[in-house]
This record gives sequence, C-alpha cells and structure tokens, in this order.
Amino acid sequence: MMNIDVLTLFPEMFEGVLGSSILKKAAEQKAVHYNIVNFREFADNKHKTVDDYPYGGGAGMVLKPQPIFDAVDHLKEQANSKKPRVILLCPQGKPHHQKLAEELAGEQHLIFICGHYEGYDERIRQNLITDEISIGDYVLTGGELGAMVIIDSVVRLLPEVLGNEESHRQDSFSTGFLEHPHYTRPADFRGMKVPDVLISGNHRLIDEWRAKESLKRTYGRRPDLLQKIELTDTQKKWLLEFENEQK
Repeated sequence: MMNIDVLTLFPEMFEGVLGSSILKKAAEQKAVHYNIVNFREFADNKHKTVDDYPYGGGAGMVLKPQPIFDAVDHLKEQANSKKPRVILLCPQGKPHHQKLAEELAGEQHLIFICGHYEGYDERIRQNLITDEISIGDYVLTGGELGAMVIIDSVVRLLPEVLGNEESHRQDSFSTGFLEHPHYTRPADFRGMKVPDVLISGNHRLIDEWRAKESLKRTYGRRPDLLQKIELTDTQKKWLLEFENEQK
C-alpha cells in the first residue's frame, strides 16, 4: 500500500477531492492511505507561527524550516520510512508530466509540502526535499491544488485502481502520443455519425484507425511531442499525408 502524507495549513481543502471518485475508491481498496497534516501543529513557539520576515528585507513572509523539518521527521518515523519522496510544490520546480507520475506511482511513501507564503526557507530545498515539482508556469496562492493534481495523476496508476489495467496505458502521454478520439452510442446522433470502421467489427482496422488518429491529433495539437518519438515507416507515411492535407 502506498502512503501519501500532505503537509498543509489548510487540511480541509483535501476533504472533497480525496473523498470522491477514484481517489476515494483507491483508499477503500487499501491501495493508498492518505494522511493530511496541519504542520502548524509542529511549530515550537507558543503562538504556533510557521512563517517569519525574510532576512535582507522584502515583501511577504517566508516559511520557517523548523516546523517542516520536524513534521517530516515525524512522518518518516511514523511510517518507518527511511527514504520517502519528499515533494515540494513550487512554480520553480520541474514541470509535472505523465512519465513522472508513473515513476512516483512506483514509490511506497510520498510526502507533499504545500507552502502558502512568499516562499520557503532555502534550507528546506537544499536539505530536506527530493523533488521540486510545478504543475504549470503560473503562481497559485499555495501548493494545495498542485498537490491534489499530482496525487490524482499518481493514484489512478496504482494496480487495480481503475479496474481495467489498459485504461491508463492508452492515456494521452502514456504512449507518447495524444489519445485517439472516442465514440459511443448512438451511432447516428443528429446526423453526426460514428466512423464506419469503429462499427465494422474488424479489430485490425480499428487498431490501425486509432493509431493513425492518435498521430493526427498529436500532429495537430502538440507537434512538439513528435520530436521525442522515433516514428515507424507507416507513421512517417501518415504524417506526410497530414502535411499534404494542410497545403
């Protein structure tokens, strides 16, 4: 079972997300255990303050190292975990992506640190964390939403959580390409028809159509992804078709 600890000043933010849908199901199946901790509880002063003014002056407040270090030490001891992945949510971090989610899904213990101030004391970055991760090139009021996004992307990959193991293997980015289009009943809705190949019953042609449409969607929406993929001769032929269609 994977253990996920989250250090935050706003634990109530996680109740709806972790208590719903796939994330709730994963906990009920004991694929994962969530532990949401208010790190203010670890402050060593009578006022339970966890931030202070930055040395050298400047706007905003900085998260103090003591509550975070003590909280992480406690969580490691509690879980009997010597080498958890300690993740700092930060816009300066490396961008989150599917391969990183797959990597994190192979861990036994994840600790997320969600700040809510101007920044973190640099000693937290240098001496405590293993990963700095960002969910995009923008700034949020805190790390909570970023943690929720990453947790969702990781937990859905745990064995048997989705029910069908093939579900996540065909996701966009898991294969390197964006996912192909999907259709369901009715076959004709307001004159908009499902492609004939999908109702043909010919699985070889269906697989070929899906592969081609996946490549076409990637070419049209995220051509940058194709620079990282070694295409087959067939895929190169399809790509030439797409390019000619645009001329």
